[in-house]
Parts: sequence; C-alpha cells; structure tokens
Amino acid sequence: MSTLYERLGKADGIAALVDDIVDAHLRNPVIQARYMPLKDDPEKFAQAKQHLRDFLGAGSGGPETYTGRSMLEAHRGMNVNTAEYMAAMDDIMGTMAAHGVDEQSRNEVLATIYGLKDEIVHA
Repeated sequence: MSTLYERLGKADGIAALVDDIVDAHLRNPVIQARYMPLKDDPEKFAQAKQHLRDFLGAGSGGPETYTGRSMLEAHRGMNVNTAEYMAAMDDIMGTMAAHGVDEQSRNEVLATIYGLKDEIVHA
C-alpha cells in the first residue's frame, strides 16, 4: 500500500495541489478577503504556499519538514468562523477531486483537517 504522500503525487503533486487550493481560496467569496492581501506581497505569498506544501508533505508522510507556526498560533486572533473553515475545507476537497486524488486519500486529508478544527476556528 502506498503512503498518502505518494498518493498525493509526492512533492510535485502536493505543490500543484497547493497552487490550485490557494487559487480556489482566492476565488471563494467566503474566504477570499483573507487571502487577497497575500497577493500584494509576493514574498509572503510564496512563503505561505511553501508552508502549506511543507505542512501537507510532512503531514502525509513525506520527507518535508514543516517549520511554520502551529495551527493555533497561525490562526490566533483571526476569529475564523465555521463558515470560513468549511469553505476552506470544501476548496481543499474539491481541488483534490479535480486532481484525481482517490476517495480514500481525500478522506484521510479530510480527517486530518477536521482534527485541526478546534485549533483554527475562533482560535
């Protein structure tokens, strides 16, 4: 059985997923206001994407090392509400489906994201 990391396409597949997930967030009217400021700072935008790639890579069993803040620290003071959390989760799930990620792998990622909910919503 292959690892989740392998099923997500390893580093290249995860990089493509992250690019499309962030693009989906930028188009999503529920959460786009949280992501639009990143576009005005290309260095911060690239760093945010790298953190997401590292987080997803490390969390799915890859060799990447995540060096960013914890989910609680990253979302502290943002007052993320449940609708925003669900919108982000929907973007992630939809992007993975569009990339042909199998249902089992999508469910594993969903379980991980759901496990982080208390650290993200109203953190």
